Amino acid sequence: MTALLRYQAALLWRSHRWLPPLMLYGILMVIGVQHGEPVLDSFGYAAGVLLPVAAWLVRVCVTNEPPAARDCAAAAAGPGRVHLAGILTALGASTALAATGTAVVAAIGDPRSADHQVPVDLWPATAAGLAAAVACALLGTAVGALCNRPVLRSTAWAVPSTGFTAILVLFAGGSPARAAVTGLVTGSRSGTVPFSPLPLAGALALTAVAVAGACALAGRRA
Repeated sequence: MTALLRYQAALLWRSHRWLPPLMLYGILMVIGVQHGEPVLDSFGYAAGVLLPVAAWLVRVCVTNEPPAARDCAAAAAGPGRVHLAGILTALGASTALAATGTAVVAAIGDPRSADHQVPVDLWPATAAGLAAAVACALLGTAVGALCNRPVLRSTAWAVPSTGFTAILVLFAGGSPARAAVTGLVTGSRSGTVPFSPLPLAGALALTAVAVAGACALAGRRA
């Protein structure tokens, strides 16, 4: 797996297909995260916008190889392992964005409540913001795994399905992503840092199931 991950990371980097999702994340952050805004609100926003970006990165990674190159890698290491390496590479890139976005918000956000009256402890707030961002990165990865090859092979179906499902997962009741983002926004109103492991644990479990299913299907369809 180490060699496959290095291969997928190099393939992603040299393809420059990471630029559009990175630019989208940067633009959304510039629009929604301003200097001096309440830090918990900004953490919630930064986490939420990462979900569709993470799904896009998965699509980039699982469609990056030419068919001949993918067949060679699958013959050498197994199609399921090759597919898993692509998804994990996308998840690594999304997690890096989560850490970067959290650091930016912590640096420029105002550690106070939504009305700027109640002080907020920055370090616990940053930990909660990072947990929410990682949860959204995980769920975006799950969306990308289920809405692209080998589950959906046609671009005409995969692209709109990825976008629609990412929005649905972000706003649907009971979604760990919604719970994580809503917890931060609600906590900002009172100046209380919400830190529950449930959204992150739920996102991890759902992503593990989605990725395992996609990799198993890749193996069967090879």
